[in-house]
Amino acid sequence: NLIFTISLLLGTTITISSNHWITAWTGLEINTLAILPLISKSHHPRAIEAATKYFLTQAAASALVLFSSMANAWQTGQWDITQLTDPTSCLILTSAVAIKLGLVPFHFWFPEVLQGSPLTTGLLLSTIMKLPPITLLYMTSPSLNPTLLTTLAILSAALGGWMGL
Repeated sequence: NLIFTISLLLGTTITISSNHWITAWTGLEINTLAILPLISKSHHPRAIEAATKYFLTQAAASALVLFSSMANAWQTGQWDITQLTDPTSCLILTSAVAIKLGLVPFHFWFPEVLQGSPLTTGLLLSTIMKLPPITLLYMTSPSLNPTLLTTLAILSAALGGWMGL
């Protein structure tokens, strides 16, 4: 349990402190692989289902992050996170980060994973696991579409508030 928690902190630190897309992706993957045993710790079928959903969703989002960074590198020759200038790469990265954060309309996996997870793991999923994608969003924000980001934020807040009633 301690090993996985330390791995979570390591993955978060790697992603937050990286300037290169590959190291950021590596940190995201360390996070994903470290949280999976914590989700499925109880060996209950619901926990196994939650871990599987989490893995598949995060793997798809990570593939989109890689695709976005490779497309940007192909167009610009830059692997630096702050040099995201290709419009298609910006849109793909926004989608990938929205999936990782569980933003509307990519939010369907998040409540189900939380429901199948232990309480402390759900706390980790809702807090610490959000820091690396938010950092990537912050580092690339000058290149991203502000209207799209605002729309995602408003819809996520509205749906979250509405579903919480």
